[in-house]
Amino acid sequence: MEKIKGYTYGQVTKSPVSLTDLDLLKKTVLFSADDEKYLRLAGQVLKDQTNEVLDLWYGFVGGNEHLVHYFGKGGKPGMDYLAAVRVRFGQWIVDLCNRPYDQDWLNYQHEIALRHHSTKKNKTDGAEAVPIIHYRYLVAFIFPITATIKDFLTKKGQDAETVEKMYAAWFKAVTLTVILWTYPYINKNEF
Repeated sequence: MEKIKGYTYGQVTKSPVSLTDLDLLKKTVLFSADDEKYLRLAGQVLKDQTNEVLDLWYGFVGGNEHLVHYFGKGGKPGMDYLAAVRVRFGQWIVDLCNRPYDQDWLNYQHEIALRHHSTKKNKTDGAEAVPIIHYRYLVAFIFPITATIKDFLTKKGQDAETVEKMYAAWFKAVTLTVILWTYPYINKNEF
């Protein structure tokens, strides 16, 4: 695999969220072994469509001034920053679908959380941008990231039932991920 700038999977500190907590979250969002299977299939379907997915998502962000705001200062996005994040966002799609949700995965979700929060925002890329992505947009982004994926899942000829199962698995995985990303935003002992 080509080295991705700032992609440090397996090399980050341990998440304060335990594997037991992760299992309970998975149970709460109804994430099952079946979902793992359909998420892997979604990964196969999406692997050669990642750039198109990112084009759509970046078009959405770029078309909304209040979202572009987080990638720069004074209304001007940092193009190098956007480009670096894009490559890691593409890897996030791959990881979401294909990595086991084990301690390394949990740890990396916490690292991503810190990179959205003022704790580490901009540090990975040495970016000159606003110091935090506000909590509300992490949660709000669940819908566009989920709703827009369905068309991509239909492009490889799977039957409607299989597409629905991949879509449901994706929705659960995105929700689970965003929950984990909110950790640094929550008061101590309230997560």
